Amino acid sequence: MAVGLLAGLLTLAGCASPEPPDPAPQEIQTLLDRHARALLARDEAAYAVALDPTRASTALKEFDRLAEVPLASWSYRLKDVDRQSGDRAGGDRATVRADLTYRVEGYDSGPVTTERVLDLTERDGRWYVTAERPAEGAAQQLWQQGDVEAVRGARSLVLGVGQPEERLRAIAAAADRAVPAVSAAWSPAWAGRVVVLVPASLEAMGGLLGAPAASYRGIAAVTTGEVGGGPDAPADRVIVNPEAYGVLGDFGRQVVLTHETTHVATRTATSAATPVWLSEGFADWVAYRGTGRTAAQAAPELRRAVRAGDVPAVLPDDKAFTFGGDADALARSYEGGWLACELIAERWGEAKLTAFYRAVGAHPGRAGAVEKALAETLGTTPDEFTTAWRAFLRDRLG
Repeated sequence: MAVGLLAGLLTLAGCASPEPPDPAPQEIQTLLDRHARALLARDEAAYAVALDPTRASTALKEFDRLAEVPLASWSYRLKDVDRQSGDRAGGDRATVRADLTYRVEGYDSGPVTTERVLDLTERDGRWYVTAERPAEGAAQQLWQQGDVEAVRGARSLVLGVGQPEERLRAIAAAADRAVPAVSAAWSPAWAGRVVVLVPASLEAMGGLLGAPAASYRGIAAVTTGEVGGGPDAPADRVIVNPEAYGVLGDFGRQVVLTHETTHVATRTATSAATPVWLSEGFADWVAYRGTGRTAAQAAPELRRAVRAGDVPAVLPDDKAFTFGGDADALARSYEGGWLACELIAERWGEAKLTAFYRAVGAHPGRAGAVEKALAETLGTTPDEFTTAWRAFLRDRLG
């Protein structure tokens, strides 16, 4: 009898129906897909359908701010849904984490991906978006900071917030000059186009980088992107610090944009194996190439050190390029990296310099990358190269 009862209980347990899956994630993904298609089509009415009526006017600001951004794609990929049951006064609510992926038409071969948090509410069996914001630690996007104005150059797209059109056009002209200058120094061919973001302030720049703004005080521009990711890697953006960039003269501004455009061009050949002295030094080498600037003019901080008898013993390590510390020491690190690349270009030739850069970046890891490339591309050793670099500093700066 006990055996029969146990078998019956097991049979009942085996026949129990599994709990049906929550339909909310699929419903929310469908909502976000429709929302994205409406944004791409610039269909405000369809875009508003996904919005909670009480928040529609606020949410439509982002739709309006994106009007001048030429989008080729825009999509959400749902990652997590935290659903909260509602009460008699209203339906369920949900907090959603999703990856937003988009591309700028004519400029991005790869996408920009950023994590977003969306708040949703359910009414009469349908989900609506009530709010959308960057996930914790994620960078802002430019259109979240205000109305975006777009200026198209021949080889550039400049997107600005809170900037006069004249300034954006001047930046586009400088970026247009930077692209062929980079192409002349870097081979084989790259995309030959660049997207520049110009926020309203240093603080806004920090928001775009997802980092404290103070770290970038005095830095005229930076380039974001993923190193060594191939042609489908996330798209690069040159982000201008309007305060530091604004105090430069025409020559300085051109150097800055050519330097940053070099990072865009060399991104797929740059990897974790590439030391910062090489990536930053090469970008400076391209920026100064053909300008006629002497080492004394372009490396004033390092010149002071060398003339005082303080010749660096080794090439600067990655930590020497950290923003937010000693500005003079940072300048000496950049100048030292540039002169290392200048040495290679003069002694071994420009083609060997680019081949060396690629060889280092192609190495599977940092350990041994420079050593192997020095031996196979330049026929030298780290000690011999360091000795030659130190002599080069004395010759050009002493």
